[in-house]
Amino acid sequence: MYRIGIDVGGTNTDAVIMQEGKILTGVKSATTADVMSGVVESLVKALENTGINKSDVSGVMIGTTHFTNAVVERRHLSRTAAVRLCLPAAQCLPPMVDWPDDIREAVGGKFWMAKGGNEFDGRQISAIDEEELTQIAEAIQKEDITSVAICSVFSPVNDEMEKKAMEVMKKVLAGTDFTLSSEIGRLGILERENAAIMNASLRSLSSRTVDAFGKALLKVGIDCPYFITQNDGTLMGTDFVKAYPVLTFASGPTNSMRGASYLTGEENAIVIDVGGTSTDVGALIKGFPRPASTTVDVGGVRTNFRMPDVFSIALGGGTIVETPKNGEIIRVGPQSVGYRIFEEGLLFGGSTLTTTDVAVGLGIAEIGDAAPAREYGEKLLREIKGRIDSMIINAVERMRVSPEKIPVLAVGGGSILIPENVGDLPVMKPENFAVANAVGAAIGQISGEVDRIFSLANLSREEALADARKEATEKAIAAGAKPETIELLDQEDVPLAYLPGNATRIRLKVVGELNG
Repeated sequence: MYRIGIDVGGTNTDAVIMQEGKILTGVKSATTADVMSGVVESLVKALENTGINKSDVSGVMIGTTHFTNAVVERRHLSRTAAVRLCLPAAQCLPPMVDWPDDIREAVGGKFWMAKGGNEFDGRQISAIDEEELTQIAEAIQKEDITSVAICSVFSPVNDEMEKKAMEVMKKVLAGTDFTLSSEIGRLGILERENAAIMNASLRSLSSRTVDAFGKALLKVGIDCPYFITQNDGTLMGTDFVKAYPVLTFASGPTNSMRGASYLTGEENAIVIDVGGTSTDVGALIKGFPRPASTTVDVGGVRTNFRMPDVFSIALGGGTIVETPKNGEIIRVGPQSVGYRIFEEGLLFGGSTLTTTDVAVGLGIAEIGDAAPAREYGEKLLREIKGRIDSMIINAVERMRVSPEKIPVLAVGGGSILIPENVGDLPVMKPENFAVANAVGAAIGQISGEVDRIFSLANLSREEALADARKEATEKAIAAGAKPETIELLDQEDVPLAYLPGNATRIRLKVVGELNG
């Protein structure tokens, strides 16, 4: 049986076909405006290269920037109602208070606050009022809003109020999409609420996109289960991603990091993924991306749901280089020709000097016609390359957390720009480096994660950890993991001295192989 991995990037759509861990082929196609055409083209190329029987494909794993782009570009977002269960507390800062005006406008900016919420240890702030929630649901109905985000104070500790509120409101809002903040975000009500609202606004787009991927596969004759990659390096089934599209944010860099680990066998390293437009730098721990420990800004909105710790710079294979004029300094980026490099780059008969032209002009790579780039002279080209190297070194140093000499893994189509050493760190560039992102998608596993506060007043630490692992395991199984393959990936518990009741915060993650 075969696995197909696909990664839809801003410049290229990559695809690989794998059998029992072996890469049979890896291809690239230009990403198209409608996305699906590029997916179909890459699939057709990969299938033609291998000649495999389409009926032997057991699964297709897809990584996409579709939902991130929707937020960044303020497009395809549904009008969303935010309902906060908090009164009489937590009302001084209303929902979406810290959002940029344009994205708040895009989702409608409608919110309601109601009785409810809990203290950190699960005690009620106040009981929910079903009549009040029914009235709110009726008001939402009048606004013709079909997506609702519910956020309750300290719901990661106790999510019962969010679930009850949804049940009450569904009696009025049948057919409406509901997002519960406890299912997505972590502690921190504003950031968790932001994540829930953002997720709710993407639900409609998610359904359309996931269905479109299915149609694209059928168009090329593939009829098998397909999955979407999420940003911790694992997979989501189609129903799961329709419910939680925000979990795909930053899945592209994650796929590249997982692919780099697989291709090199290195589990602890710095990964540099150079695309056509940007470079993403991240750290691998035990073969998975290091998670961000702070709030993450997405399209100008502060969120606190799980994200990889990735630093991005405006440097790629298509980045435009401006040479000195009248004493001006060399400028590398931030603009890029992107997928138009085959039309605008000097190598291909265009008139724009790009970073790829510089690499080819210096003999680092052999692509197209090097003559136009060499006319700039070796001295200037080396000066430009020095500027590029400095950008890469600075990015890597930002991701290092110790002086230990761990390897740097260079992947992505633009990784010809990476020098043999980045500062004092050796660089490894594996075979199939250009399609590492698609490899990362193809090898995806299923995960389950818990991040909440436990009171140890009537519970031992070992019992709390066991409860957390059980909950995480149940989440992984629900998402499609084989129960017998599930293992603990990461675990930490931090005593919270500032809270009463001998409180501790437990973060725990398990992974398992895909079922089927």
